[in-house]
Amino acid sequence: MTHLLTLENLTAAYGPSQVLFDVSLSVGQGEVLALMGRNGMGKTTTIRTICRLMQASQGTLHFAGEDLHSNTFRRAPHKAARLGLGLVPEGRRCF
Repeated sequence: MTHLLTLENLTAAYGPSQVLFDVSLSVGQGEVLALMGRNGMGKTTTIRTICRLMQASQGTLHFAGEDLHSNTFRRAPHKAARLGLGLVPEGRRCF
């Protein structure tokens, strides 16, 4: 199966505070994935890193065959959005 989204050993931090430690997951075309856990477990940080709203310190991140951790995407969330990645925040009256 070809994976649409793949994270391998993803690490991210807010300043000196590391909040993601070697997160790995993959999602195939047509699959659904739910991130579950209590507050402070890194769910939002994982999604923000995938959407390029924050930078990963280490690891690999691929979506639709594109390397999102490359220099091309490193600080460009609009390029990830063009591939179809997006974040709809909960409780912000977006709709």
